[in-house]
Amino acid sequence: MREATVRDAARKPTRRASREGRMWPAHVLLTLGAVITVFPLVWELLTSFKSFGESVQVPPTILPAHWDWSNYKKVFDGVPFSRQFINTVVMALLRTAAQLLLCSMAAYAFARIRFPGRGAIFLAFLAVLMVPGQLFLLPQYQIMQNLGWLDSMQALVVPGMFSAFGTFLLRQFFMGLPEELEEAARLDGANPFAVFWRIALPLARPGLLALGILTFLWSWNDLMWPLIVNTDPAKMPLSAGLASLQGAHLTEYPVLMAGSLLATLPVIVVFVAMQRQFIQGIAFSGMKG
Repeated sequence: MREATVRDAARKPTRRASREGRMWPAHVLLTLGAVITVFPLVWELLTSFKSFGESVQVPPTILPAHWDWSNYKKVFDGVPFSRQFINTVVMALLRTAAQLLLCSMAAYAFARIRFPGRGAIFLAFLAVLMVPGQLFLLPQYQIMQNLGWLDSMQALVVPGMFSAFGTFLLRQFFMGLPEELEEAARLDGANPFAVFWRIALPLARPGLLALGILTFLWSWNDLMWPLIVNTDPAKMPLSAGLASLQGAHLTEYPVLMAGSLLATLPVIVVFVAMQRQFIQGIAFSGMKG
């Protein structure tokens, strides 16, 4: 008995080494994928310190000959960066908060409340996901125009407050929660809204975090809609404001890269800080259908 245990213990390192030896192709592929993914960000950083001549040089240079910090100053001179940064933060936060509230309420209704036509209405929600978003630009623009909301924060925020994808994601999450807790709350006299607010919503925290991060990233990077509804640079978010740095005949690529890097840093910080909750939320929401 003791000899068998000793033999098994001796075999384990060999098996582990063999398994790790078979995994090296996967490690190589993952490393290559990581390098390809990070390379554009590194190139953006290096280009932001180059002169215009270096940025368009052929063949391209990797490291700048002289590190030019003035490109970052030119960003603030070329666009009202501080104002556009505030607009972006406000737009992203308001969109995110509204989607978390409205999508969670709709998702809970689809997952737990039985009402006539629930399946058909939910299928209509899913059908919206199949329609390209560009088809909604013209009717949404006409609505904003009729409301007198062009060149305003309302035009940036209101159309982004609703999301069929967010409703679907949170519905999957609510369906994975145990119904016994909700039934116990009903027996204690809680009404449907109290069950949703005090029981279901706290349990759905990973899903809410995942949706919040996705919505924040999408809102921060949204370009087409802000360009259409807001033409005043002081009312634009960073995505639309930085697009104005690209000229019709000449583009100062180092300045554009410097502005893009400044606009990207807050998003990177948010994702790095919340990546564990984001992955957990996405993984859990796919467990139940």
